Amino acid sequence: MPLLIGFDLLDRQIVDLAGEPVGKVDDLELALGPDGVPRIAALLVGPQALGRRLGGRLGGWVSSVAGRLHPAENPDPMRIPWSVVARTDSAVHLSLRRELLTEPALEQWLREHLIARIPGAHDAGN
Repeated sequence: MPLLIGFDLLDRQIVDLAGEPVGKVDDLELALGPDGVPRIAALLVGPQALGRRLGGRLGGWVSSVAGRLHPAENPDPMRIPWSVVARTDSAVHLSLRRELLTEPALEQWLREHLIARIPGAHDAGN
């Protein structure tokens, strides 16, 4: 069944095998198949991917702010291979748990340096 990238994928919530949120589809990575037809290779998640997709001043601003907050010098977005997408409906469902994915460094930094300092943040999941 064909997908309409802008309607069926972009900005959709991504959930893992247990239904836990992973992020939103900010952009896609395409690759040419053996027949020369473009295919989805990966979902890209994070402000760097969103900034590139938006383009212009707003996109540059989003990427710039994310780059300044990111601990790495040239941060890449989180890349989720298309092969782990189980199905798509109102969300994009993965065939694995989020713990098996590489956590974006910016997300980890924000959790450790910002969210952890909020009173009661440690009790949020309980």
